[in-house]
Formats: sequence, structure tokens, C-alpha cells
Amino acid sequence: MYKIAVAPGDGIGKEVIAEGIKVLEAVAEIESLNLQLEYLDLGSDRYLRTGELLTEEDVEIIRKHQAVYFGAIGDPRVAPGVLEKGILIAMRTTFDQYVNMRPSKAWHPYTPLKEEKKFDILFLRENTEDMYMGAGGVLHGKTSSVDMRLRRELYTMDLKVSGTSTADDDYAFEVGMMSRRGIERFADYCFETAKRMGKDKITAVDKANVCTSLYGLWREVFDARSKHHGIAVEYMYVDAMAMALVRAPERFGIVACPNMFGDILTDLGAEIMGGLGVAASGNINPNGVSMFEPVHGSAPDIAGKGKANPIAAVLAGKMMIDQLGRPDLGKMIEWSVKMAMRHRMVTADMGGSLSTKEAGDAIAELVRSTR
Repeated sequence: MYKIAVAPGDGIGKEVIAEGIKVLEAVAEIESLNLQLEYLDLGSDRYLRTGELLTEEDVEIIRKHQAVYFGAIGDPRVAPGVLEKGILIAMRTTFDQYVNMRPSKAWHPYTPLKEEKKFDILFLRENTEDMYMGAGGVLHGKTSSVDMRLRRELYTMDLKVSGTSTADDDYAFEVGMMSRRGIERFADYCFETAKRMGKDKITAVDKANVCTSLYGLWREVFDARSKHHGIAVEYMYVDAMAMALVRAPERFGIVACPNMFGDILTDLGAEIMGGLGVAASGNINPNGVSMFEPVHGSAPDIAGKGKANPIAAVLAGKMMIDQLGRPDLGKMIEWSVKMAMRHRMVTADMGGSLSTKEAGDAIAELVRSTR
């Protein structure tokens, strides 16, 4: 039995998750799998109705499941950041989903690269530390201080930033921080993934030539864990990596990134493979509840019009099935998506003429055709 909490969320999230479920149910039908789905009311509608984001009750419900299948978040009626921080980021930290996984592979003919290159990159992003600690504030005037409390699964830290300046001004800051234990567990996951995939090397991205303390520790830990696992590590500065991804993406296999650089590079990876319509994401806790979602947003401008591309949500479902221990079924879903693309059984954004529902129906039927 696979126990999955389903949170369609906002906008087109509701439409694309419905199609993702349709494909998962097609897989379950031909493989006699028992999928137990429980739907959660997370998103703008409930927030506007009750003021609730991710509640303790939600957390307790999610803990009873193996994974969360998430749609999209965001609504023009709610200030930017409220839903994202209060639901998505809260879920990552509450369930200690310390790895973000983003595949980037060539989906020809949809990749915008001039040359037809075959690439298959797995981005692994540390998901809980670095510049996204939430440790920021503004110092006012010549003398000021800001007190913060940082809570993570590995630690709770009280942090105080104070300053005395010669000029009466406002000074905004954001603190980037990584712990040795946080980097170690992430590095171990990267090297273990490389072993499982038969890779002999990973690429670790940073900016150690400028942020010497932060990424100095990053490199120190990766060097040590590289020796421990017997897998090589090469380092690339993030600016060089951005250029290389456009010029020669086929060079890379597993790419390990700190949080902020990973946030940026994974969207570049999404674009070179064909755009956000085919980009899926997993927020992974190897020993707990993980969350899987399409990368795209809620797109309120097209919500309810049947125009949304369901492929990213379907591929997020594929990632979820992989992580639940059935990569054979994940391959079945990926093959079905590939066939749908090849025969233009896709939505208008990919050059097809199908509605969201029709595109989902097509992929589900292709899954059944493998019977």
C-alpha cells in the first residue's frame, strides 16, 4: 500500500494534479497497486477563509503518509511570500526535506538549444541552509541590533546581529549559514546517489573564491566525503557552471548545489530541457516524508481554461513512484510521456492542440498500452 497525501493547492495546481493522479491510477490498475490518497486543503482558499497556512493538524495528517503530491501555490489575492513561506517552505523545514531533486534531460525537439545534444543531469540542492536560512533584517540608524532564532531539525540557534556605523542610514542584511552536519548528510546523499546510478564523479557548485568561509567548509566536507565514498568530486564556480550548462550540458551527470545557487541553476536546467511545463521537483527526506511537485506556479491567468500542461505534474508523480521504491513503474510513466511528446499529444504550449484533461488522458492510455 502506498499512502499519499495530495495537496492540489492553487490555480492550475488543481488541474494538473488531477491528471497526475489519473496517470498514477493507470499504473496502479495494470500493476495491481493499492494507492491510498488523502486530499489536503492547503492553499489560498483556506487561507483567505480561515487565515490558516500549514497547521499542526495538517502536519499530523501528513506524518501518516509516505509522500506528499503537491500542485502549485500562489494567488494574486494574497501578498507574495505568505503562502510560499507559510506552506511550502514550512513543509520543507517541518519534515526536514534537506535535499531538493531536479532532473534535467533533453526532451527533443522541445529543448531550445541550437545543437541537438543528449544530456541527462540530476541536480541535487541542499534545501535547508545557505542563504535561505531566513536570517535577515534591517539595522536602523548609527547603532542597532536584530535578534533571530533559527530552527532546523539539526539545531536551534539564537543569532544576534548588531552594528555601529558612522552614517545614519538603514542597513539590510541576509545571513548565509551552513553547518558541518548539514553539509555532511547532504554530501553523503549525493555520493550515495552517484553510486546507485553508476556514476564515478559528481560536480559540486559554489563561489568559494568570494564566500571563502561559507563555501570553504562546503569544500572541506565534500573532499572528506568524496574520499569516504570513493567517488570523485569536481568543483565549479556558479558563474562558470551557468555558462557550461548552456554550452555543454552533456558534460554533467550529478550536480550538487548549495541552496541559493541550486535555486537558480535548476531553473536554468528546466529551461534548457524544454521549460517549466516539463520540470518536476522532489523535496526529499531519505528517512521521512518527501514532497513532489511540478516546478511551475499556479498560473491564475489560465486557471480553469484547460490550457495547463500536465506533464510536469505527471513527471513529479514519476519521481514519487521512483522514491517509493518502484523505479520500474517510473520508467513506464517516463516512456508514456516521451511517446506523448513524440506524437504531439500535448497542450498548445508544446505545439499540440489538446486540453489539460485530454493530454492527461493520452498519457494514461499510453501507460495502459504497456500492459
